[in-house]
Amino acid sequence: MTGIVMFGAGLIMLLIGFPVAFTFGTVAVIFGLSFGVVDALQNSLPIWETFVDTGVDMFGFMPFRIYSIMQNTILMAVPLFIFMGIILQKSQLAEKLLEAMGTLFGELRGGVAISTVLVGALLAASTGVVGASVVAMGVISLPVMLKYNYSKRLATGTICASGTLGQIIPPSIVLIILGDVFQVPVGDLFKAAVVPGVSLVGAYVLYIIIVAFKDKNAAPAIPPTDLNETKIQQIIRALKAIIPPLLLIVLVLGSIFAGVATPTESAAVGSVGAMILAIAYRQFSLGMLKDSALETAKVTAMVFAILIGATAFSMVFTYAGGDTIVENFMMSLPGEKWGFIITSMLAIMFLGFFIDFVEISYIIVPILVPIATNLGINPVWYAILIAMNLQTSFLTPPFGFSLFYLRGVAPDSVRTVDIYKGVMPFIAIQVLILAILVIEPSWFGISSIIK
Repeated sequence: MTGIVMFGAGLIMLLIGFPVAFTFGTVAVIFGLSFGVVDALQNSLPIWETFVDTGVDMFGFMPFRIYSIMQNTILMAVPLFIFMGIILQKSQLAEKLLEAMGTLFGELRGGVAISTVLVGALLAASTGVVGASVVAMGVISLPVMLKYNYSKRLATGTICASGTLGQIIPPSIVLIILGDVFQVPVGDLFKAAVVPGVSLVGAYVLYIIIVAFKDKNAAPAIPPTDLNETKIQQIIRALKAIIPPLLLIVLVLGSIFAGVATPTESAAVGSVGAMILAIAYRQFSLGMLKDSALETAKVTAMVFAILIGATAFSMVFTYAGGDTIVENFMMSLPGEKWGFIITSMLAIMFLGFFIDFVEISYIIVPILVPIATNLGINPVWYAILIAMNLQTSFLTPPFGFSLFYLRGVAPDSVRTVDIYKGVMPFIAIQVLILAILVIEPSWFGISSIIK
């Protein structure tokens, strides 16, 4: 049971407030070194020699593991896509899209909320930076919706949910990480995630339409007198805002789907394309380039610090036999494959309330992958299920990051409880889409992948 105690200790440290990047590495070192002392006491052996032979020597392979991480070409796409997203964020792409789309759909009941979802999808496919998307939409869309008396819950829930679409719509950092963990081509995950991502966008829009027409006061239309452009002018402005990022999306994802470039190569092309867009929008400068590079380095360092800590944790966890306990438990569940899928999805969803997707991807998922392989579950399908599940971790209280991002830019008139209640219907929609993806994957066009 030492492995289970290890995981519990790590979770408690996170809840207390210890830095995520160092928590699991610290737990691994403490428990790993303690094995030598315990072994000496149990077998009446010299404490120091046993401590060195069992405890210290356990970490002898860590330099080789870290070196293999640094040599991983798949993970090279992570900093490149982060850089691309930050450049696009600083080029004010989100602002231009939100203003144009909000004006275009404003005359419809719920139009501003619908435009927020559509812009969230475009930002997801071009930037993929959840925090930037939520903050941008919170600063621009939320005041507009509040001005026209939108329901606070609908407004905040729409913004938080739309901002998290970057977790499932390619090019997604989550999918790149899962591709590395599952050892499957990232391009296959990108292809398999397109239809589920678009379906989620459609479900959000449908929900907003239903709410808007069921309750006329929940999402009123913007009066035509408040719109200063003709419909033709609105369409032209919207096309000018949409076409540039759309071309970038086609360039990045199209090169991957056509087999012309690897995800890492397409990420490099996307970074160059983002800088060209910034120049076209007259937002590019050497100072902006330097700031983007520094932010990219910080985020990338955090991701890889978590990865190194998770590697140490999984090594000690396996040595302690924790993976065997989990595997025996999962393999003994009723329903075999389906029992495992349902239980693992519930476990990941529960952990998403407390810890981030990176820790779940590098600590929990590696334990589940061998079990899924033994049960004959297709890795691409299972990875998409996990990615869809991990998206909910950004929305679920009390530690959903999207909730914190929006709370930071929302006016005082919007209470935290409004945000929490606002995301609940969107969490239910995500769970519904996830359930359909489990039961009927053919509806999402990936049946040929999982056969």
